[in-house]
Amino acid sequence: MEDSGYRVVRRSEPFAGRVFRVRSDEIETPAGERTRRDYLVHVGAVGVVALDEREQVVLVRQYRHALGGELWELPAGLVDVPGETLPEVAARELAEETDLTACRLDLLIDLHPSPGVSDERIRIFLARELAPAPQPHQRVHEEATMTVSRFPLDQAVGMIFDGRITNGAAVAGLLAAARARDLAWAPLRPADSAP
Repeated sequence: MEDSGYRVVRRSEPFAGRVFRVRSDEIETPAGERTRRDYLVHVGAVGVVALDEREQVVLVRQYRHALGGELWELPAGLVDVPGETLPEVAARELAEETDLTACRLDLLIDLHPSPGVSDERIRIFLARELAPAPQPHQRVHEEATMTVSRFPLDQAVGMIFDGRITNGAAVAGLLAAARARDLAWAPLRPADSAP
């Protein structure tokens, strides 16, 4: 990011958890005013638009406690294993959540889902040439009740517009995948592209 002219004068961290920390910064604006900004410092995440040979996308339906219900989502997960590259995280999450592997992985998009309150960055990959994982993954906690389904990509996009898919990473990833497909995959970048 470019230099914005804003300067951190004082920083504290009133909460630190496994997935995120809460940071409180006193900042000075370019005009010299001082104000406070509280935000989440997030470990980061990846999502995977897994597309099979029939252009069906693999979605998971998972319980999300903050919302008190289940959501249709992309296979996704946290960047929380030291030393793992983002493509490796994507491959791991795809296998853990769907029992699938992908012979082809491309970078689809990067996004900041809530930049007003968090520094979280999500990298969305496109996985193709899918195959069953060598062995099924043992799922626990919310993932134990997760279901895995396939939908034609255009139907999944329709599910965004009729309100059945509201997860931000899923919305962005599915729309980007549909657009990239319509452009014969020209917008795709190598999976290991720099953030």
